[in-house]
Amino acid sequence: MIRVLIVEDSPVAQEFLMHIFSFDPEVQVVGVAENGLEAIDLVSLKRPDVITMDIHMPIMDGFESTRKIMETVPTPIVIVSSSTMLKELSSTFRAMEAGALAVVLRPPGIGHPDHDEASRDLIRTVKTMSEIKVVRRIPERAKKNALSLPAIPQAPETASDIQVIAIGASTGGPPALQKILLGLPHDLPFPVLIVQHIAKGFVEGFAEWLSNTSSIPMHIASDGGHPLPGHGYIAPDGFHMEIAAGPRIVLSDQPPENGLRPSVAVLFRSVTQVLGPRSVGILLTGMGRDGAEELKAMKEKGAITIAQDKESSVVHGMPGEAIKIDAATYALPPEGIAEFLSRLSKRKNGGYQ
Repeated sequence: MIRVLIVEDSPVAQEFLMHIFSFDPEVQVVGVAENGLEAIDLVSLKRPDVITMDIHMPIMDGFESTRKIMETVPTPIVIVSSSTMLKELSSTFRAMEAGALAVVLRPPGIGHPDHDEASRDLIRTVKTMSEIKVVRRIPERAKKNALSLPAIPQAPETASDIQVIAIGASTGGPPALQKILLGLPHDLPFPVLIVQHIAKGFVEGFAEWLSNTSSIPMHIASDGGHPLPGHGYIAPDGFHMEIAAGPRIVLSDQPPENGLRPSVAVLFRSVTQVLGPRSVGILLTGMGRDGAEELKAMKEKGAITIAQDKESSVVHGMPGEAIKIDAATYALPPEGIAEFLSRLSKRKNGGYQ
């Protein structure tokens, strides 16, 4: 039985979520909190396996509650958002920075044509996230004093030939990506292509959040577009993203790979075929193995390949699989990846490596 704590200030939304969860015999709602402060108390009292968290609440909002829970009684948290409006989503992604694992849109009402599918998605996400063993977050003030990076490798001579950086991420990916992109130089001499597994409807807000918290401008990729140096491009909802000669971006609605569309595997495979050694492949935190074999193919073609290390990963599934099959040239935390890419940038720009 999966024990769920619902954190939601609206009585109507509380009842609605309880109604949805009542249809799954493996899910038990063990408590309901009306604000973030009450949630902190109930987490200690009820010890749920997973929390569904609203963001906008009185007394204490979902961001602050998530931060405090992850610092005191770490528990898997799924943000259940009532809106995908851009102005509403900045707090949602801040909560993911603080340790929330996933975000889903609250299902539409009973009778809506999308109600059943959205309800199944919510239940599936809650059950999946409940299996993740989260760890206590270090408060930011203490983290700055405690942070120590591993030795960062020097940029190889081949850095001057690099034309693109391709990144794949899933669960835990947004904050890892944010740390990497924040640490990049403004004059980055190559584009960054990103496949992030994220719930439908949130990619626009995700791109906006990254643009506001990163060193380079971010865009949702468009079919046929030419990726510019110093810009980032995120695969849109429901489309695979590939790189083609030019270089240019190609989007397609071909069948899912590894059950996913967009798939990291598709992006990495195209980068291998088109650019080979003139590329960097990075596989970040996430469940499953999407992109692991394709990262190995990139490495075998001479590309620089990086997997996120276990210590910094929320879920070491994807990068762990890559490391297991010797697909990664380096294993680094997000801050280390940012520093390494900065060294590549300096090498390509003709400066100190």
